[in-house]
Amino acid sequence: MNEIFRTIWPEYDPGRYFCELTRKRADAGPVPDWLVERLGTIGLEALRARASAAETELIDLGVTFTVYSDATAIDRILPFDCIPRVLTAAEWSLLERACIQRVAALNAFLGDIYGPGHIVRDGVIPAELVYGNSNYRPEMKDFPVPHGTYVHVCGIDIIRDEFGDFRVLEDNARTPSGVSYVIENRHLMLRAFPDLMAGIRLKPVDDYGRRLRAAMSEIAPGGADDPQVVLLSPGIYNSAYFEHVFLAREMGVPLVVGADLVVEDERVYMRTTSGLRRVHTIYRRLNDDFLDPAVFRPDSMLGVRGLIGAWKAGNVAIANAVGTGVADDKAVYAYMPRIIQYYLGQEALVKNVETHICREPEGLQYTLENLHKLVTKPVGESGGYGITIGPRASKEELEAARASILADPGNWISQPMIGLSVAPTLAAEGVGPRHLDLRPFIITGRESWVLPGGLTRVAMKRGSLIVNSSQGGGSKDTWVLADDLTEGAGK
Repeated sequence: MNEIFRTIWPEYDPGRYFCELTRKRADAGPVPDWLVERLGTIGLEALRARASAAETELIDLGVTFTVYSDATAIDRILPFDCIPRVLTAAEWSLLERACIQRVAALNAFLGDIYGPGHIVRDGVIPAELVYGNSNYRPEMKDFPVPHGTYVHVCGIDIIRDEFGDFRVLEDNARTPSGVSYVIENRHLMLRAFPDLMAGIRLKPVDDYGRRLRAAMSEIAPGGADDPQVVLLSPGIYNSAYFEHVFLAREMGVPLVVGADLVVEDERVYMRTTSGLRRVHTIYRRLNDDFLDPAVFRPDSMLGVRGLIGAWKAGNVAIANAVGTGVADDKAVYAYMPRIIQYYLGQEALVKNVETHICREPEGLQYTLENLHKLVTKPVGESGGYGITIGPRASKEELEAARASILADPGNWISQPMIGLSVAPTLAAEGVGPRHLDLRPFIITGRESWVLPGGLTRVAMKRGSLIVNSSQGGGSKDTWVLADDLTEGAGK
């Protein structure tokens, strides 16, 4: 740890974990002494006061999410930590290229499994893992999509291990959320900490809405000079409804629910005060099952009857495409290095975390023999639910995990417990190390673009490895440094 850091925060000790700010590794980029110096100048009490004011502002702005499992609270703010996470230009270059590579492979994989199925026939991935997957949609078979893009918006969860190496933890190819916090966190920092950001040139994050709308226009059916794009939301009771409102505003498009749309003659229209208006592209934040009661769940009150028929007739585009969930399945994730090699002829630029698939005899045996060492995860869950962290679990918890795995091996994977990197975080005891991850967001139309930085999620509880918002995690602003650090801070 450098001397400036010791002077300002003498009690801070990351222990054996890689610290994003003190940087143990010489090749991890320079330690940003200027950031530590500025934080020291502001002082701990002023940091607390400004952080408290920032959280009040989040409440006033309605920057909230819903935790359905908590009967005592409807809306919460995502706890915000005012000490930013910093990525150097070189680090970001690697992550950016890795994200584009990964999305290209995901789209190639989806195009293949809903088309000729070469990867299954060649034995690269088991047939039952694809065609027996609950997220596989036979309705997509032999249905081409514009530019071969199935995953138009992707969130890739990336961690850093105790050695400082990046690893991909998970792919989110259905309806990934959290990008609104990336942009709001930056705005919050600019308002609350202008002295911290003064003179530092960061890669900007404000272009996301424009980029997303452009991609939605690129996939629209031909013939429309100015395609009508809408954002389809499940409604105000959805956990990410704030984000839906935010993104519709950033894109400059209407926010609609299923009742606002109607299908006539295999075309989709939006109800307006002046009559029906044609819709060309739907950016949906609604799961497959609820999109069209005529095709999927007949009891769905959230979707639009006839929507899939209009899509298959080529009269509307839907993003993300139906059936992308098979690509972000936690078991399919284990095959991603092979999928990248198969379609792109490349090694993965950022490797996976080692993963054992319990549907396979070897993976099941290894997992059951090493439960106390491993993290077990249900394939179909998200948000940190259902996870058992072996090294921290009680005997009762381990036996419950064993019983669940034996009851349905195909629903489980296991991974070694990774010592997630830490970063200085404002806590009750002062500034302490907290574990974190990163979710970059990738937009793909004809080509892919990666939002600089992404969502840094941080486990606000001391020692916790669970960063998910539904499990008490918070977020930080993610700073991607430009090569020239002498100009003004980027928005």
